[in-house]
Amino acid sequence: MQEQPVIIIGAGPSGLATAASLNLHSIPYILLEREDCFASLWKKNAYDRLHLHLHKQFCQLPHLPFPHSYPRFISKQQFVSYLDDYVSHFKITPLYCRCVELALFDEITKEWIVKVRKLSSGEVEEFRGRFLVVASGEATDPYTPEIEGLKSFPGDVFHSTQFKNGKAFRDKNVLVVGSGNSGMEIAMDLANHGAKTSIVVRSPVHILSREMVYLGLNLLKYIPLNMVDWLMVMLSKLVYRELSKYGLSRPKEGPFFMKVANGKYPVLDVGTYSKIKSREIQVLPAISSVKGNEVVFENAESHAFDTIVFCTGFKRSTHIWLKGDDYLLKDDGIPKPSFPNHWKGKNGLYCVGLSRRGLYGAGFDAQNIADDIKSLLK
Repeated sequence: MQEQPVIIIGAGPSGLATAASLNLHSIPYILLEREDCFASLWKKNAYDRLHLHLHKQFCQLPHLPFPHSYPRFISKQQFVSYLDDYVSHFKITPLYCRCVELALFDEITKEWIVKVRKLSSGEVEEFRGRFLVVASGEATDPYTPEIEGLKSFPGDVFHSTQFKNGKAFRDKNVLVVGSGNSGMEIAMDLANHGAKTSIVVRSPVHILSREMVYLGLNLLKYIPLNMVDWLMVMLSKLVYRELSKYGLSRPKEGPFFMKVANGKYPVLDVGTYSKIKSREIQVLPAISSVKGNEVVFENAESHAFDTIVFCTGFKRSTHIWLKGDDYLLKDDGIPKPSFPNHWKGKNGLYCVGLSRRGLYGAGFDAQNIADDIKSLLK
């Protein structure tokens, strides 16, 4: 059994930001990570061409800015290098290969008990602390939907976390399932490498440029959200015109409202839309079933594919191991309280990086949590 005032679960950017903020207050902590490295999603499970979609001012972690030499939109490699420097600068030392199996509050000792399985040996370890910070993030476990007949598909089927680049798919028929930013970028990368690319778009999407989003985020400091959303939609219509000609449509709700309300991000176009217009990327409706290498769609059409890439997001497993948090987190791992009151629970329980506000929101949470713990320890 090991004990420190604070236990942090998850060594992604959210957990690292919390550890750094605690370090500045000289508050000891234990940082547990189930993978064998910090920020494993970035280091091991991100595609090569990935860049941060927002301007760097909205993406840096607390207390350490990006180097001045970095461009406005930072590549995966640059962000990983920044995280390496961040961990070194704040002397963060996670305990790796620790899979949390149970976390509960002991009413007698007034401590959090966290039981983890050490993946290298199978040994169960116990940690205790007055405070527990859930930093396992929005992107925890890759999610692939169940589709009738999918097991009969003879080609390769994998999640976007396994995709690196489109080099191996030249002249192959590839179906990308999911029209979020990952799906749109992976579809473009496949098309750039000569794959015959199709993408499933099940629901309406907002398509904005990076510059539009940068303008919108700055305007939100001064103008109500509904006015900013109206402006974003007008700019999108001006630049991207009528989407319906290409099998796309715009939602009734505004892009920033949807991001805050249900975590659905607008598509930040980096070139995919022009390939959809030129028919280099074919837009298809939702999948109905799979029959061998034929995929049947809801419009009753069917097409043959060699590979299917699921860009269908992630599920969170917090509800499996965290007990007594029903008032704070929903079954899907997202906080019940709305921003900005989402990060603090009862009995020293906190969550960080779950406000659907990206890296900027995680930094906001981390600093609030560290300041709150400092005040309670006093």
